[in-house]
This record gives sequence, C-alpha cells and structure tokens, in this order.
Amino acid sequence: MAAESMSLSSNPDYKTMANAIRALSMDAVQKANSGHPGMPMGMADVATVLYSKFLKFDPKNPEWADRDRFVLSAGHGSMLLYALNYLTGYDAITLDEIKNFRQLNAITAGHPEVEHHAGIETTTGPLGQGIATAVGMAMAEAIMAERFGKDLVDHYTYVIAGDGCMQEGISHEACSLAGTKKLEKLIVLYDDNGITIDGPTHLSFTDDTPARFKAYGWDVQSVDGHDMAAVEKAIAHAKTTKTPSLICCKTQIGFGSPNKANSASAHGSPLGDDEIALTRKALGWDHAPFEIPADVLESWRAVGRQHAETQKNWAAKLASSPKKAEFVSAVSGDISVKVSQITKDLKAKYGAEKPKLATRQASGDCLEAYVPAIPELVGGSADLTGSNNTKTKHVAAPYQYVYYGVREFGMAAAMNGMALHGGIVPYGGTFMVFTDYCRPAIRLSALMKQRVVYVMTHDSIGLGEDGPTHQPVEHLASLRAMPNVNVFRPCDIIETAECWEIALNTQDTPSIMALTRQGIPCLSDDRAENMSAYGAYILKEQGDKPEVTLFATGSEVEIAHEAYNVLAQEGKSVRLVSVPCMDLFLSGDIDNFTKLVCNDSVKVAVEAGVRQGWDAIIGAHNPFIGMNSFGASAPIKDLYNHFGITTEAVLDAVRKKLK
Repeated sequence: MAAESMSLSSNPDYKTMANAIRALSMDAVQKANSGHPGMPMGMADVATVLYSKFLKFDPKNPEWADRDRFVLSAGHGSMLLYALNYLTGYDAITLDEIKNFRQLNAITAGHPEVEHHAGIETTTGPLGQGIATAVGMAMAEAIMAERFGKDLVDHYTYVIAGDGCMQEGISHEACSLAGTKKLEKLIVLYDDNGITIDGPTHLSFTDDTPARFKAYGWDVQSVDGHDMAAVEKAIAHAKTTKTPSLICCKTQIGFGSPNKANSASAHGSPLGDDEIALTRKALGWDHAPFEIPADVLESWRAVGRQHAETQKNWAAKLASSPKKAEFVSAVSGDISVKVSQITKDLKAKYGAEKPKLATRQASGDCLEAYVPAIPELVGGSADLTGSNNTKTKHVAAPYQYVYYGVREFGMAAAMNGMALHGGIVPYGGTFMVFTDYCRPAIRLSALMKQRVVYVMTHDSIGLGEDGPTHQPVEHLASLRAMPNVNVFRPCDIIETAECWEIALNTQDTPSIMALTRQGIPCLSDDRAENMSAYGAYILKEQGDKPEVTLFATGSEVEIAHEAYNVLAQEGKSVRLVSVPCMDLFLSGDIDNFTKLVCNDSVKVAVEAGVRQGWDAIIGAHNPFIGMNSFGASAPIKDLYNHFGITTEAVLDAVRKKLK
C-alpha cells in the first residue's frame, strides 16, 4: 500500500488532490473531537474541479475586488473551505490553524466566519442563508459591472449548498428572486447526498428540486459529483447561460469511508480512529495525520498561483482607468464626507422650516438628498415601496433601487451579500413588525459587522387600524438585545437626518431605522453637533438640578414634551431627554450617561413598546408609560388613549412619585 500511495503522490492527479481535502477534513474533525467530516469528503471532487479549473482567485491578493466569490452555504462542512484555503496558499490558513479546528481564537471556527483575507467570503452555518447571501453578491457584481464596466468588474459567484439549504424557506425567496433578476453569474453546486441528520432525506424531503429551479427560471443540470469530467463540463456550460445555474451533484456523504459513507453517522461526528485508518486504506492515502506530500501540496499551490497574472493585469487596468479614483472610493466604503455635508444641509433646512412629518417621510426626504449624490447607495423594499418611502424621485443611476417583492428574509440576506461584496451600501424597507421575518439575517449583519440599513416603518400601535398583527410591541426591545445593532427611533426630521448620518458612516454595524406612520412635530433645532450620536441627550431643561427626568423615543417624545411643558409651567425643575438610540446611550460616553441617569430625579420613560431594557435607565421602581400587551385595531388616537400612552398618564405617574 505504501508503494502504491507513493506512486500516486509522485504524479498527483485531481483525485489525489481531492483526497488531500478528505484527509485534512477527517483528521481535523477527529483531533477536535467535533465537526462534520461527511460533506467535505463527499464534495471534495466537486470542489477540486471548481478551484482548479474555474475559480478566479489569488491567495496572495485575497481581497482582489474582481475575484470570484465562493460561498459555502452548507457551512457545517467548513473543513472543506479551510482545507482548500490552506492547500491553495492563503497565508492566514496555516497547517497549525487546521490542527486547531474549532478551538478558541482559531480562524478555523466550527462554521465559517467571514475573513476576506483568509478566503472566507461570508459567515455561514444557518442553512439557506449562504445561498441567499450569494444572491446579493451576484446582484452586487451586476450593479458594479453596470457602473464601472466589465474591464473592472467581471466575476462569478459560486455556491456549494446542501439538502438543508434547499429545505429552508429562505432558499425559495432567494432563488426565486435570482431567477427573476436573471443573475447569470450565479452558479450553485447542490450537494445532493440524500442524507440528513435524522436519516435519509426521503423522511422529510421528496421535492423535485430540478423542476423547482427550472420553475424559477434557472438552468439546471444533474451530474455524478464524483465524475470530475462531468462536473467540469457542467460548470463550463453554466458559464454560458443567461440565467442562474443549478448543478445537482449526486454524491456520497463521507466518500471513502467503508462503514460510514452514505449514512447519517458521517454527517456530524468524527469518524473515529479505526474508521479513519480504513478510509485511508480505501483511498490509497498512506500518510500520517495532517501530512500532505510535497508534490500534492505543490499541485494545490500551483492552483493558487494560476490567476496571479490575471490579478496583476487587472491591477494594471485599474491603474490606467479613468474610473480608478471612483472605483477605489466605492470599494473603500467611505462615504462620510458626502453624507456629513448633506446631513448638515438637511438639518439647516428643516431646522428653519420645522415641518410636521411622519419620520418615514422624513427618512424619505433624507434619501432624496443622499441617493442622487452617493451612487454607492442601493435601496429597495419588500413590496412596500410607497409605505416605506425608500424610492427616491431622483437617482444617480437606475441600479440604485431593487424591487425585492414580498421576500423580507431574502431581501435582508441579499443586502448582507451586497455589503460583503463591497462597493455598495444597501438599505431596504418593510414594516417594523416584519423584522421577525428578517431577524436571522439581521443577526448575521451584526455578527459579520456589515453596514446594512434596515428601514422599518410603521413602528408602533401608531400605525392604527391594521391592528395587532402589524403593530410592533416587543420588537424594539428584542432588536436592542442583539449585540452590535444600532436601533434608531428618531423623534423628528432633525433626528432622522442625524440617525441616517450615523448609520451610513458606521461601516461595522447594521442599523434599524424605526420610523412612524403618523406625523409628528419637529421639536429639535438645527445644531452643528450630531446629538443623536450620544444615544440620548437633553432636548429641553428647566432648572439646574432636575426633580423630574422624562425619557422618550420617537413619536412619544411629543407626549413627553407636552408633559414637560405642564411641569415647567408648574415651576418644576424638569428635564426632557430624547433617546434616539438606546444602544449608543448605554455603550457610549459614560459622562453623558452619568449626567442623565445618575441623579435623584424621578425618572419616567415613555415608549409605545414593552418596558424591557428601560430599567437600565430609569430603574426598576420608576414609572414606564408604554405597552404590556399586544395592540388592537382602531384609529391611532383611540389606541393611545386605550393603552394609556398619554400626556395625562405621564403627569399622573410623575405626581404619584413626587408625593
């Protein structure tokens, strides 16, 4: 056997190269005593063809803007990606990192976590989100190609997805959208291995997947995933179509394992030392754990080098392009100079006019100024364009607006893909209550530190007659509980402009813009400083030492303001604090927090949502004027009276505490 193995490795072919992936995958999972060896072993042949024959990438320039994108949607098979990126020569993925698979602080996490310098294009693991994110990447490629031309932007997005991705509802939203948009540079390789954790897929999944994707308008092929020539031919054909492509690859999970291939036991557990020894023998891989023969490694490193010249030629084209400065600026993502000047102008205009507007309208007015001046901005809505006020009358280019249809989750995941691709700052709208549909993608925006702006209108019972199914109650609290998300709830057009400025200039955090349906007065004045950046600030104050502090957000600042005026007229020392972003307030300037919170005043919070989260500001024993149930269907005025979110309720609560 040793002699046979040496013969194989002295003249490595693609099958031997694929076996290097299998060996590293089963060895790393075994050493970690945790992981999923089956998928990497099953898809090693497909991945070898993709990387060696088609994928345009350069490990020594991993953030090359015109590289092909590869998304491992079946993220549990992460060792496939790590093995490939080690073998092809990414500096960040060393053999030691492979050996530290799933260990603390290793880049080789249990599921891939975005690290562009390591060839990890996106965070995957929640099944279906990878393929949906890839749709956004393919959309971004098409948008950037339209803007800058194919000399600078001409690349593909490849995906490996599994049965679980196909079963998740998000794959329907995303792949239907991709077919509608005719994303011809999106190619999905479907690992059709017929196995789930529970057993054979037929226990729960009997769809005709090829027919499904044909109905979406995709080109569909089916191949033996272990026939490399057939896989190569299928990918080559996919690159000639005018539609997205699905290649169904029939594979054996745990390929090469004599006793665990084609079984659920290969999916999510180490094979075991004895089975690994048998698998090595079956594959003809007579090498120690983590040992890759020099000639096999060199064959892989040659794959990693094969597009180095292409990258150099592209860099030369960029250097001589009249669009170089614009392209470099777009890819950098820094739009702060334009954003800040536009915001300054907006604040001056509306500070003078003091219009009474719904904050969704205020947001639309802000976008009317930002979008034509900033071509990186790409907006959209999940079939609520007119309600969300996300489409502007004027644009810098037609590509700046996307009709996502009724696909909230798909929209959110696609925006993640756009942001990850680079060159685009995405924003998209729906009703606030439907953040529940978007939530898994919002969570990945936060986890991946991506600038995605979620324009969420109709943010409370203030939407009125549509009733409790559409009235957010717990949503502000639940979104504020998510790490690295800024939830903005501005009280007027001045704060709305300031919140947009923060959202657009913060490159490593997604933002939620919680916006009203109903009109509210402009209570803020024009000011040079972005006061919303503090998260909370004194809007009005009477006296040096407050007896009463009223905290409020959004539409309820008007209610608190009316109560403030009554208390001020009564001679009380009173302070009105607007809280446009509780997240920034709690994590920001400690002196500001101390000044507003750490005093002996009676504190009352007013917000048309649940109390959760407010005790960090007002304490457990101070009054909260808000919701403790679902809403109801009625006109807005009746609802606020019915649920006791009124000026009178605020005043009653204050007076009881002052007795």
